[in-house]
Amino acid sequence: MVRIAVDRKEGVINSTGSLSVDTGKYTGRSPDDRFIVYDDKTHDTIDWGKINHQFPSGKFEKLLEKMKNFVDNKELFVLDGFVGSDPENRLAIRVINDHVWQNLFARNLFIRPTNEELESHEPEFTIMCINDFEAIPEIDGTRTDIFILIDLTRKIVLIGGTEYAGEMKKSMFGVMNFLLPDRGIFPMHCSANIGDKGDTVLFFGLSGTGKTTLSADPNRKLIGDDEHGWSDNGTFNFEGGCYAKCINLSQEAEPEIWNAIKPGAVLENVVLNDNVPDYDDNSLTENTRVAYPLDYIPGAVIPSVGGHPRVIVFLTADALGVLPPVSRLTKEGAMYHFMSGYTSKLAGTERGIKEPKSVFSECFGAPFMPRPASVYAELLGKKINQHNTVVYLVNTGWSGGPYGVGKRIKIKYSRAMITAALSGALDVVKYRHDDLFNLDIPTEIDGVDSEILDPKNTWVDKDSYDLSAKKLAQMFVENFKKFENVSSDVIDAGPKSPQ
Repeated sequence: MVRIAVDRKEGVINSTGSLSVDTGKYTGRSPDDRFIVYDDKTHDTIDWGKINHQFPSGKFEKLLEKMKNFVDNKELFVLDGFVGSDPENRLAIRVINDHVWQNLFARNLFIRPTNEELESHEPEFTIMCINDFEAIPEIDGTRTDIFILIDLTRKIVLIGGTEYAGEMKKSMFGVMNFLLPDRGIFPMHCSANIGDKGDTVLFFGLSGTGKTTLSADPNRKLIGDDEHGWSDNGTFNFEGGCYAKCINLSQEAEPEIWNAIKPGAVLENVVLNDNVPDYDDNSLTENTRVAYPLDYIPGAVIPSVGGHPRVIVFLTADALGVLPPVSRLTKEGAMYHFMSGYTSKLAGTERGIKEPKSVFSECFGAPFMPRPASVYAELLGKKINQHNTVVYLVNTGWSGGPYGVGKRIKIKYSRAMITAALSGALDVVKYRHDDLFNLDIPTEIDGVDSEILDPKNTWVDKDSYDLSAKKLAQMFVENFKKFENVSSDVIDAGPKSPQ
C-alpha cells in the first residue's frame, strides 16, 4: 500500500520508513460540516443543536447516487474490518477510499480481521470517503464543498472534499456512541490501561489535561488511548491503532510514540527537512499526527480488552487555580462532572484568547456524542453501582493562583495521586469536605506536599482565591442549567451557587 501511494504521488517515504502525506487545505476536523440524517429513527433520539446538525434524508440519497457515479470506473481501495475488540459487541465495517494512503490509515486505526474472519465478513456499516469528490452546497444541501454525513438508518457514512483522515475515525466513534447505549454498553472518550493483577483504570479528559501522559505508565499495559466501550464483559477498545499528536515530539519524552513511527505508519502534515521529520516545525499545522497499529506499542494488550475498572480518573486543567489537585466523587458527583466536562483553554492556544477560557464539553467529548449527555451519564452511574467503581477528579492545572500567577501542578504530584488511587491508598486516608465545590478532598497523600491539597493554602491573596472559586462554582451552576430531566440527586452533587 505504501508503494502504491508513492507511485500515485500521494506521499513519500521519509527517513523513518513511514509514509509522509500532506492533507492539503484541511488539517483537522470540520465539525460544522458534519451532519446526521434526520428521519424516523433519529428525530427524537439525537441531541440536535450546535453539534449535531440535521441533514434531509432525500438530499443524502441524491448525494450518495452522485458519489457512486463519480467513482464509477475509478480505482478504489477497500478495507473490511471491525470497530470494537470485543467479538460480542464489535461492528463490522467496510471502508472505501479513492486514495490508497487513506485506506492504509483505516487499516491502522480500525481492527484488522483474521483471514478466517475475512471469509465470512459482512459489513454492517460502510464508510465511503472520497477525497476528490466535492459537493455543490446550493444543490446538495451541504454547508460548503466538504461534508461528513452520517446516515444511521442506511448505515452509511459519506465523506467528501477533505483529506483529513481523522474524519473517518471520529465518524465511526459517533456511530458507536449512538448504537451502544441501546445495548446497555457505555461508550467512552477515554484512555485505558491495565496492571499486572488485571486492574483496569480509565482516564477521561479533554485536550491539554494530561490524559495521554498520565495513562502512559511503564508499570502498566496500554489497552487503548482514545475510544472504549464498557460492557458486561468489561472494557474494550474500539480501535486497532493510535492516532497520536506529533507536535514537539521527542524521543526522550514520548519514546513509545517516537519508536512507533516506522514502516507502515502514516505521518500527517509533518514537515520534512532533507527527508527527516521535524516535529518542532509546525508551519503546516499544530495538529501534526501519526497513525500506527496498536501492536507498534511494546506491551500493548492485544486483543485490547480489560476488566471492569475499579478506578476512573477524570482529568481537568483548571487555569483559575481553584479546584483541588485531587478529590473523590460520589456516584452522583461523577455523573455531574461527567456531564459538565470542565477544563480550560489557555491563553495563547487560540487567536484572540487573552486570558484563560473555561470550557465545558459534555461527556469529555461533546463533538462525538449524538445522544443527550444524560443518556451516557446514566450508563456511567449504572456501571459505578454494578462494579463499585471509585471516581476521582484530578486537576492537572494551576496552583497558587491562576494561569500567569500560580504554577502548573507538578506532574510528579499528579502521578503520585493516581498511584495512590490505584493502590487503594486513597481508600483509607482522611478526607475533608469542600462545601462550595461539594468535593471530598484527601488531607494527605504519600509523595505529595500536603499544603497543595487545599488550593486556598497556596494562594497569597486569600480574598482573590475566594472570588475566583465563587466565579468557577457559578459557571458550573449556569452551565448545568442546559440539561433537562436530570435528577435532583445529580444536580445537588455539583458545586453550589455562591451566596
